[in-house]
Amino acid sequence: MRRKLVAGNWKMNGSIAANALLLAEIKAEFGNAACDAAVCVPAPYFAQCQALLSDSAIALGAQDVSVHEAGAYTGEISTAMLLEFACRYVIVGHSERRAYFGESDELVAQKTARALNAGLLPIVCVGETLAQREAGQTDQIVGQQIDAVLSLIAESDLAKIVVAYEPVWAIGTGKTATPEMAQEVHAMLRKRLSVKNAQAATEVKILYGGSMKPENAKELLAMPDIDGGLIGGAALKAADFLSIIRAA
Repeated sequence: MRRKLVAGNWKMNGSIAANALLLAEIKAEFGNAACDAAVCVPAPYFAQCQALLSDSAIALGAQDVSVHEAGAYTGEISTAMLLEFACRYVIVGHSERRAYFGESDELVAQKTARALNAGLLPIVCVGETLAQREAGQTDQIVGQQIDAVLSLIAESDLAKIVVAYEPVWAIGTGKTATPEMAQEVHAMLRKRLSVKNAQAATEVKILYGGSMKPENAKELLAMPDIDGGLIGGAALKAADFLSIIRAA
């Protein structure tokens, strides 16, 4: 039985005051929840959030990482820097990074490998656009995204990644894949993973990242291959985030 993971992606949101309030409210109720939880916060707030979470089971995560170890790469953040702030997770290949910053499947794979080599748990994002779904290309697009990662990591490392399926057409649009639609893609992803390492594929958490909310979390999380959520907007509201954690 895979333990569920609910990971909040704060994106480019937050402030020192808002972060303190949000995490205080989440920590007050999280306690010994029967699932894992993480918050992936903007880099300027690593120190604050590390301190606020030091007495909590909630893990700290980052939203991106560099493929480079160090050097003349202005604006980049290395794995070593993330580890200094006790980051456990790092999101790689989020649809916004792919769409707005031109990140290729190959770059996402390199970032995944870099994170694994440093001992971080990468949350590898994959997903298709509305045009690609309507053209019947979901399996092709999502398959090639995950295959790029699988081609670059060791068989023994497969169990150390988290995969997040985020149908791009369901992020911030109010649209959501039905639980059955999401399960279909999650099952396809697990089948792809099993080609690399059949045993590890049964252990990999595959999160749903397409506008999971309190209203749909229970139905989505009831699906056999949906092992949690990568939460956007709902992660910025303590009541909503906790509601999804309870569903998990």
